[in-house]
Amino acid sequence: MIANEHRCWVEVSRRRIAENFRAVRDLVGSGVEVMPVVKADAYGHGAVEVSRVLEAEGARWLAVSSVAEAVTLREAGLQAGILVMTGFLPHEAEALAPLRLTPVLHDPDAIASLERLAETAGRPLEYHLKIDTGMTRLGTRAGAATIAAAVKASGRARLQGLMTHFASAGNYESGQTEGQMRAFEEILSALRAAGVDPPFVHAASTIAIAYGRRDAWHNLVRPGHAIYGYVSPARGPAPHVALSVRPALSWHARVLTVRDVPAGSRIGYGGTFETPSPMRIGVLSAGYADGIPHRLSGRGKVIAGGHLVPMMGAVSMDVTTIDLTSCPDVRPGDAVTLLGREGGAELDAQQIARAAGTLSYSVLCGIGARVRRVYVDG
Repeated sequence: MIANEHRCWVEVSRRRIAENFRAVRDLVGSGVEVMPVVKADAYGHGAVEVSRVLEAEGARWLAVSSVAEAVTLREAGLQAGILVMTGFLPHEAEALAPLRLTPVLHDPDAIASLERLAETAGRPLEYHLKIDTGMTRLGTRAGAATIAAAVKASGRARLQGLMTHFASAGNYESGQTEGQMRAFEEILSALRAAGVDPPFVHAASTIAIAYGRRDAWHNLVRPGHAIYGYVSPARGPAPHVALSVRPALSWHARVLTVRDVPAGSRIGYGGTFETPSPMRIGVLSAGYADGIPHRLSGRGKVIAGGHLVPMMGAVSMDVTTIDLTSCPDVRPGDAVTLLGREGGAELDAQQIARAAGTLSYSVLCGIGARVRRVYVDG
């Protein structure tokens, strides 16, 4: 174990990040560009360091959510193209040209606004246009004629990519994804017939990649979850998962104190757990402010001394109580594993999410800012 000075920390494997990126690249082949998604601080893994690993592996594009996230990467020296997937607000516009950011636009009318920005900057600005094919969130439902007219009316604002986003890519009991793919192909074909042929076309994120929806890959894919070692399970008659990735992050916390308590002791806020017999308890230096879901109260587990042990009572803001009755050798200052592998025991974000009734994305992104990120090469 490393980082002995930390109370609560995650270890992120640079090697795993690189291997996961290569696994995606090998699966989709040389004709498909891989644009890793590093939004939300790289799903809690640390966007700057993760992006450095990805850029060193040959990633020519990175995807973020906001201009602020893109600014952080540019200030850290990242040179890859950066796609800002939720576009830009008026006060963020001035950052686009000097930082070489590529916004996603969600309305053909926004092309004219970008054209004016490009004229002010004295240089062309590229953009990707998002088509709403059924997510009913961001994106345009304008027809091909309207889109083509707006694209052709601009000289300095240049369409570089056409994209969409699937709402139910992992649900093979539903035909929604197939319907979205058809709608996207129809608008793409109509645009090409009108003389608008974007260099990049993309629709697939991790699930569509991993389950082999090749018709959705086009010439660019946007893996997010897979870069960090996860592929969400599908529903219905899904094909075999074609992508093999491994979690890149493990999460640890120190034991603050160990106590022997008698039967009938009530543990934590609300006294929601009462010891049925004499027990040994440990108090961990991590709570919901660090990202342990409060809904794990009384139902979550951690790994102590190589064994899975239960959480007891309510998860507090700064501490969590665990049952150490079966682990008599654990002492104050020892580390336990909140997420990861220790001995023969393992907890990953998907297991934690099932116990908490949430998503593995939420577990990873919820790891708090005060949790130290430590990067390892192994």
